[in-house]
Order: sequence, then structure tokens, then C-alpha cells
Amino acid sequence: MEDAPAAALKAVTLTHVRYPRGDSLGHFLAWVSLIPVFISFGGFISHFIFRRELQGLCFALGLIISQVINELIKSSIHQSRPSSMCAVLEVCDSHGWPSSHSQFMFFFSTYFSLLCLINGVGVSSPSSRRIIALLPWPSAFLTLYSRVYLGYHTVPQVLAGSTLGLLLGAGWYWIVNTMLVDFFPAVEESAIGRFLHIKDSTHIPNVLKFEYDNARAARKKPAKD
Repeated sequence: MEDAPAAALKAVTLTHVRYPRGDSLGHFLAWVSLIPVFISFGGFISHFIFRRELQGLCFALGLIISQVINELIKSSIHQSRPSSMCAVLEVCDSHGWPSSHSQFMFFFSTYFSLLCLINGVGVSSPSSRRIIALLPWPSAFLTLYSRVYLGYHTVPQVLAGSTLGLLLGAGWYWIVNTMLVDFFPAVEESAIGRFLHIKDSTHIPNVLKFEYDNARAARKKPAKD
């Protein structure tokens, strides 16, 4: 009796990052490639647990929509990853155009920068806003470079991902802050909003100072029997 043919296997590539053994730069860039994972599972989950701001929830929703669009494009275009490396990296069964890592980081950086420069993210000083707005960009460009260096994408693939991420990030910011923001008070006052303590602080010029002052005032307030 003949053995049944082995089933074809497909890797989950979200955290499947390889680099040349002994290559210190490759090792560093492999960790850089995981920044989108850290942002998703560390940043936004922590934000929901501790902050529950509608602006942050819309930010996370935009990133999800961006990644869905990325997958739809990849499944339509069917452009292969670099042929010289796909077998070694075990990614020949996945598509490379546009790069989802590059798209994620440029969407994140664009939305974050606009949020800092226009909304302020709780910082009133214009110079501080500009400095904070620049923070994610080195990681974004390093992620773009890492995907080419490690052999997962070609230059056109990461450029396509970064361009699409930038456009989607700017577009989603405009949608949220010109259209969806009008519904924030209703969501805040809804039954689920009150149950989950979801809030909107966009109307407060300096959120950090507001929360700091209220926290100190609450501590000094005599306890009631």
C-alpha cells in the first residue's frame, strides 16, 4: 500500500523572519521587521486597556483596513517575491507586491505625524509636536530597507507598499477627523461606550496637563465616608 502524498505546507509569515547566520546587521534588521507586530500587539492592545481613546481606536481600525487592502491587492496582482531568496526564506507561496510591512509602517507614521502636528496628542508646544511627529519615521525607513536587505521584497515592492501606506494613512486621517469625529460624542455616550469607558479627548488642548491636574486634585481631595 502506497503512502498518501504529504500535504503541502504553508507558513504563517507574520513573525517568520530569517537572516543570514553570523550577519549582525541582518539580525538587527530582522528585529526591525517585527516592529509592526510590536506596534499591533503591544501598542494598540495596551492603548485599549489603559486609554480607550476613540482617536486611537480609529487609528487601529485604519491599520486593519490598510492591511486588508494590501492582502486584496496581493491576491489580485500575484507578483512573486525575489526569486533568488524565496526558496531559502520559504516564502515562494506568498506574494510580494506591495510590501505589507512597508505599507503598515508608512500608514502608521503618516497618521501618527498628522495626529501630532494637527491634533497635538496632548502636547501644546509646537516644537515638541514636531519632534514627536518625527519619531516613527526612522523605524519606517529601516523597515523598508530591512525587507529588501533580508530578501523578502524587491525595491519596487517596498516602494509600492510605502507609497500606498502614506496615501491610505493621510486619507484615513482625513476621514476620521472630518467625518467620523462628528460621531465621537454619540459613541462616547452610547451604552457600550459607557460600559467600556471609551472616551474622546480631542476637545482638550493639553490632555497630559488635564489628566495630571485632575489626578493630583483627586489625590488631595479628602476621602468621603
